[in-house]
Amino acid sequence: MTQKQMLEKGTRRTFFHSPFHHGHHPPSSSASSSPPATAPASPVHTFSATMMEENISDAEEIITRWDPQGSSYAKVTSLFRESREDARQFLRAVAELRRAMNFFVGASHGSKAALLVRAHTIMEAAMRRLQKEFYQMLVANRDRLDPESISGASERSSLSLNSSSSLSDAEEEEMRSATESIGEVERASTMAMADLRSIAECMVSSGYGKECVKIYKLVRRSIVDEGLYKLGFEKLSPAQAHKLDWDVLDIRIRNWLAASKVAVRTLFSSERVLCEQVFAASDSICQSCFAEIAAEPAMELFNFPELVASRKKISPENMFRILDMYDCISELWPDVESIFFYQSTAAVLSQANSSLLRLSGAVRSTLVEFESAMQRDSHKAAVPGGGLHPLSRYVMNYLAFLADYSSALEDIFAEHPLQVPTSLPAPLFDDITSNSAPSPPSSLDGEEHPFMSPVSARISWLILVLLCKLDSKAELYPEAAMAYLFLANNLQYVVKKVRSSRLLELLGENWVAGNEAKARGYASSYQRLAWTNVQAAIPHDPAAVSGMDAQAAREQMRRFNEAFEETCQAQAGWAVADGKMREQLKLSIAGKLIPAYRPFYERCQLLLLRERGSPAAVRFAPEDLTNYLSDLFNGDASNSSSVSSVSGSSLGSSRFV
Repeated sequence: MTQKQMLEKGTRRTFFHSPFHHGHHPPSSSASSSPPATAPASPVHTFSATMMEENISDAEEIITRWDPQGSSYAKVTSLFRESREDARQFLRAVAELRRAMNFFVGASHGSKAALLVRAHTIMEAAMRRLQKEFYQMLVANRDRLDPESISGASERSSLSLNSSSSLSDAEEEEMRSATESIGEVERASTMAMADLRSIAECMVSSGYGKECVKIYKLVRRSIVDEGLYKLGFEKLSPAQAHKLDWDVLDIRIRNWLAASKVAVRTLFSSERVLCEQVFAASDSICQSCFAEIAAEPAMELFNFPELVASRKKISPENMFRILDMYDCISELWPDVESIFFYQSTAAVLSQANSSLLRLSGAVRSTLVEFESAMQRDSHKAAVPGGGLHPLSRYVMNYLAFLADYSSALEDIFAEHPLQVPTSLPAPLFDDITSNSAPSPPSSLDGEEHPFMSPVSARISWLILVLLCKLDSKAELYPEAAMAYLFLANNLQYVVKKVRSSRLLELLGENWVAGNEAKARGYASSYQRLAWTNVQAAIPHDPAAVSGMDAQAAREQMRRFNEAFEETCQAQAGWAVADGKMREQLKLSIAGKLIPAYRPFYERCQLLLLRERGSPAAVRFAPEDLTNYLSDLFNGDASNSSSVSSVSGSSLGSSRFV
């Protein structure tokens, strides 16, 4: 390379790539006639020129000493670890060298070309040293520049990072005094960031910012990737998202849920802080570095939920994982906005928002399918004893779980109100809207009622679909009394499940009270139909009872015995699942039978004791009735869940049964 080419390359590199020197031009072609770089410069007859030439010589002595290409000692030794005083001296030498080069660029004497070539050669050696130091410092201090250390040290680093070169002795002493109360790791982190910033500022201002940034991106990107891997996050391809078995995918989702909060609030957050500390002198370089280091890993992290939500079919149980991811991103959204607020990282926000939208769509479509599965259920076997139907257990347990995600569901359905069919009878529409809100108008417009929240309306609707389905299931019973007992059992279970979960907050006390009244009405209908024959066999007119003769008493008692035995035998396997309802039914039946039976029993005892062998006709004392009634409604209601119309169906597994 000719002397002219060396001069032009060095001048362009040093000044045209420096953010601090704009508008300069490389030396003219006349510089080609200047002396060789190794020859002493011709004297420039000004005091300032003499001083600048001496600065070059002084800088050359210091920089050459640490040139890794010229010294075995410098090749294996760390300048900043070996002697902080030497490090400060080195950075000052580079600053003075740069100042001298600036001076001679503007000089008019012919000898400036030789001086600039010489200075450029020295600057190249200095930058080789600083590149080596910068890389070694980033690698050696990776444990000190971990997220926790950066978070603690960044708040205390303003003092240590207030100089465009290295710290003076006084400044270092002040920093040590100010950080005595913090741990050794945070102190080391603060010092490392201070040194990295000093080197970065020196290289950028000397026109070597590109080399500095390249090293920084290479090292820190590998650390971010390694951090995500250690957190348990693995990148998922679209093909894997659709082919993986859900059990395997569920493990991936749980890993993602655990990793995402740490990744955003610790890993990415501290990485941005470190970029801002090291490249504080240039916002553009800071943004560029952070974008190239963190944007792609962050987009991969937030692309994962979208890939999961894009699966063709998500079962009702698996939908809760979808809601978990939706909740997680929603919770992290303020942090994501504050960390990735640069224009260069806007794609991260876009990806996170895209995942939220895809997760929302998956939840809505899954609930639509859940409703359809309820309506399609066509199992024809009646539950033994009129007990709890598995569909009731499954749906209400599912909705109780769903209520725990009411906040996410409010967002998901905010712009997708429930469309109530216009053909729905007004009483059923009232069921949807009869929560603690004011009563709705009787007219139907096919839209969600304004007094209901989107989630409350949708939960009410799903329960109404269940109750309508149970009405059709009740028709499977040949005895009307058992059909009413079945409805009472299942509606009472629905009410109890609402009252014992967050569903109560969504549906309100009015909804519960109204449906409790309906359950009592079903129980009363059962009682009226099931015990009619027994009650009819008891004479209720006191005059008729007192006027009975022995033959009439015997015949009436025979009819009562047959009716009571037949009814008790028929209901031996009937079940009432709710303990409170069971006791209330027993007390109600006893309250209507025993007071009327007692005078009849006493009259029969009096009449039939006079006849030989007649007392056997009186088989039940009032206390016996109570004992027989106490044994009722203990049918094996728990086993009714084994006759499951949802087992193996599209509604899902036994987790909610």
